[in-house]
Amino acid sequence: MQRRSFLTFAGMAAAHRVFSQSSRPPNIIIALCDDLGAGDLGCTGHPWIRTPNLDRFAGEGIRFTQFYAAAPVCSPSRAGLLTGRTPNRCGIYDWIPAGSPVHLRESETTLASLLRERGYATCLSGKWHLNGNQNVDGPGSPSRHGFSHWFATQNNADPSHLNPVNFFRNGRPAGELKGLSADLVVDEAVRWMESIPRSRPFFLYLAFHEPHEPVASAPDLTGLYPQAQKQGEALYYACVTQVDRAFGRLLSALDQRGAREDTLVFFSSDNGPEWLNRYPRAWRSHGSPGLLRSQKLSLYEGGIRVPGFLRWPARVRPHQLVQTPASLLDLLPTICSLAGARLPAKPLDGESLATWLTSPQPARSRPIHWHYFNAIDPPRAALRDGDWKILGAGEAPGPRRPGGGFRPEDLPLIKNVPLTRFELYNVREDPREERNLWDSETDRARRMARMLEEIDAQIRVEAPSW
Repeated sequence: MQRRSFLTFAGMAAAHRVFSQSSRPPNIIIALCDDLGAGDLGCTGHPWIRTPNLDRFAGEGIRFTQFYAAAPVCSPSRAGLLTGRTPNRCGIYDWIPAGSPVHLRESETTLASLLRERGYATCLSGKWHLNGNQNVDGPGSPSRHGFSHWFATQNNADPSHLNPVNFFRNGRPAGELKGLSADLVVDEAVRWMESIPRSRPFFLYLAFHEPHEPVASAPDLTGLYPQAQKQGEALYYACVTQVDRAFGRLLSALDQRGAREDTLVFFSSDNGPEWLNRYPRAWRSHGSPGLLRSQKLSLYEGGIRVPGFLRWPARVRPHQLVQTPASLLDLLPTICSLAGARLPAKPLDGESLATWLTSPQPARSRPIHWHYFNAIDPPRAALRDGDWKILGAGEAPGPRRPGGGFRPEDLPLIKNVPLTRFELYNVREDPREERNLWDSETDRARRMARMLEEIDAQIRVEAPSW
């Protein structure tokens, strides 16, 4: 680690607003996994995977039992998290391959930018995936979206989670790295935290690569799963435990810093689990959506419902279960409210959950919605309002390319293909989405279909070209 880099960013405090002790807002940590399924943790029902740190963490604050990603695939979901806007508004329509010109435009205002403006020190450690540049720099880079310090890869850790060679630190190659990605990104985050004056609040976006393929796992953790019989199964289980162990080290570092009480920590995933053998390198993808239907790349529950845990000891009492639906889109308005930061001028699709932290029966004021043209299942738009969820499908010309990435020639599919078929589910009563109530709940179905069509049409108008 180059100590000079940390001192440079720590010394920038004079260029920002100085907080008095009485007005100091909370530190913020968002820890995001990659392809972690709703059923992949001990506390969410997996029969074998050991996640003692996350299980304990889930009981130390709020566990959202119906929490959603912003999209069923990585880059769009990350764009939604950082902007509070459904990713089609930002032009992030699918995952971004290396070399692609697609990026999170500088006209978008991110959570990191807003918090940095408020006086926070800001850091990204892990996976960026919001531009196509191998060195992560240039248009759409973390530097241009509010991160003073970053240690990141463009997409996945390469060649695997073990000894990755594609990390860059603030635009420069990070050099030879030894160890597992989860440990490397936590090590960087902890060193960076130690460089921040204790009087200054910080925002850390910790973006784990795990358990996305290509999986590599610590041998001592793989040995915990002798019951795993399928090829790659023990590797996947160990990979999730690997994240748990690294996350536990991060929490211990907070304790050692004396920052436990004043730090809001949120843990989640960018989408549901990967399909086994969907592509040649996915043979270790043994993730679980739990009891939910489908997986990554789908707008059914298995593709978008993910773990969601929040801890803030100074303000949030432990052992809370919140069943009201919430989303990664809600994080920006929530955190801005708690930190006293301004909101972006552009339309937001999330809403502040700040009052939920003390409310025994929180309620949403607006529905959650999703838009994804390249889904593995027919639905390409969905909306959740209360207990009810409607999905809309449209027939696009030509062969389907589920999860195949965005090409400029795909823009007409995104902007012009109408929603013509709908499915309606009561998700609270039917979380597996097995009973389509379109024909029996006629009035509700038509009303929600019109709502989805209106929102989808609005998103299509704003969706930019590449």
